[in-house]
Amino acid sequence: MHLAGVTAHPTGWWVAQQARNLVAVLDDQATGFTFLIRDRDAKFTRAFDDVWRSTGTRIILTPVQASNANAVAERWVGTVRRECLDQLLIVRCQQLVRVLRRYVQHYNQRRPHRSLAHATPLPSERAEVRSTPSFGRLRRRDVLGGLIHEYEYAA
Repeated sequence: MHLAGVTAHPTGWWVAQQARNLVAVLDDQATGFTFLIRDRDAKFTRAFDDVWRSTGTRIILTPVQASNANAVAERWVGTVRRECLDQLLIVRCQQLVRVLRRYVQHYNQRRPHRSLAHATPLPSERAEVRSTPSFGRLRRRDVLGGLIHEYEYAA
């Protein structure tokens, strides 16, 4: 998962720029994508599609008024709402961005995923350092003010 940008009033130009920024961040990894599933919102302009086509990615449009056609995106939105946003009172845009960035970091590096045999999409720095866990004391770290707990074995 990658958090591109947050704005109250996205435009076609803004969305295309976010795609350019993401492709720049991903660098060579962007060419590894086979396809991109997106809905038919007018904010996804030809410029947006061209950014992804330049990496060799095929654009697949979901059917009209069929949110279930992109179940992965819908599932993620539900997960971030249930596990994070429904539990917090967000009062400013900067607070929302900070909370979402921290949640995305947790989601990608610390949260186990059943579809990945309880692994994480990205290995955390701590997991790379320690190849085999020592079964000693467990240490808990609170994230987002204690809303989420991350666990690791203490040294």
